[in-house]
Amino acid sequence: MSMAARLPVAVDPPLVAAAVGLAVVGTIMVGSASISIADNATGEPFYYLTRHLGALAVGAAAFALVALLPVETWYRMSGLCVLAAIALLVMPLVPSIGHTVNGASRWIAIGPVTLQPSEPARLALLIYVASYCVRHYADLTSRFIGFFKPLAVIAIAAGLLLQEPDFGAVVVLTGTTLGILFVGGARLRDVLLSVGVAGAAFAALAISSPYRLERLMSFRRPFDDAFDSGFQLVQSLIAIGRGDWFGVGLGESVQKLFYLPEAHTDFVFAVLAEELGLVGSTLVIVLFAVLVYRAISIGRRSIAAGLPFHGLVAIGIGMTLGVQAFINIGVNTGLLPTKGLTLPLLSYGRSSTVVTLAALGLLFRIHHELVGAEKRRAGKGEAA
Repeated sequence: MSMAARLPVAVDPPLVAAAVGLAVVGTIMVGSASISIADNATGEPFYYLTRHLGALAVGAAAFALVALLPVETWYRMSGLCVLAAIALLVMPLVPSIGHTVNGASRWIAIGPVTLQPSEPARLALLIYVASYCVRHYADLTSRFIGFFKPLAVIAIAAGLLLQEPDFGAVVVLTGTTLGILFVGGARLRDVLLSVGVAGAAFAALAISSPYRLERLMSFRRPFDDAFDSGFQLVQSLIAIGRGDWFGVGLGESVQKLFYLPEAHTDFVFAVLAEELGLVGSTLVIVLFAVLVYRAISIGRRSIAAGLPFHGLVAIGIGMTLGVQAFINIGVNTGLLPTKGLTLPLLSYGRSSTVVTLAALGLLFRIHHELVGAEKRRAGKGEAA
């Protein structure tokens, strides 16, 4: 009998191994990428690492709390989830509450701690959309209005995110929502129509804003303006190129020494590639692939076992992590325009870390209840 089978709770070993592996690598890389920045800014070399460890501790507590709650609890509270999500997204736009950094009002200050409300809001909206698919399955599968209703809610949330502005979060939220609705039973023609409209809207937003258009165009030929609009990407590509196969060695990155902006947040993957090379970068990508694959696999099994809400939430979590990792790595490697998105579990970002671990706790609980349901179905089959 395997160790997982002897535990009092059902554990998915590949899922746990991938999550723990990413958290460990992330802690190492946050410490390495931020040490010079922290020393220069605060005089404390481990300023960001200490806070990252604190976020991991809070996230571990959130993981445990969420893992203890029955999934049915979230299904019943889905209405409250959407109200809480909208309230959270409004708060950064309130002058007395919102906290502005580099022209973006994406945070709220709670004493000495800053929170990025879009992180918990996106998880709450994911739960709402999954619940809607189950509650209104007949309308979703047969009428456009049934498909449009949850999109209207998401459009309100996207509008608030764009006011911050947080274009990257809008892309992740929209993509994940359409994916959940499609898996939940939405007609292909409705989904394709919405994809076309969303694509046109994103293009219009990019063209209408000189700032967004400049970022969109600079990634195509960053070396044409290497000291202005293309600076971040040029420094990222230099870091990745220096890494070669096995990297320059842990802690030996040159680009993190004030050349690469946001080295410990949005561009931590570039520092990882420089220090650990292609081998280390590939390992991280494989760990993300395992995490996403296991989440989607759990979701498919849940739907097959008669647990549609469980399945849609699991698939939504997998899609969110996968899309966000894809965009962040794409930005670092010059495949996508620059977006302000962290790399889950690897980048420094306390709100992202805590919410990601809470989402993994929910995925852990879904797997536990799925295994119980499968055992009960197997027992009934044997009895018959």
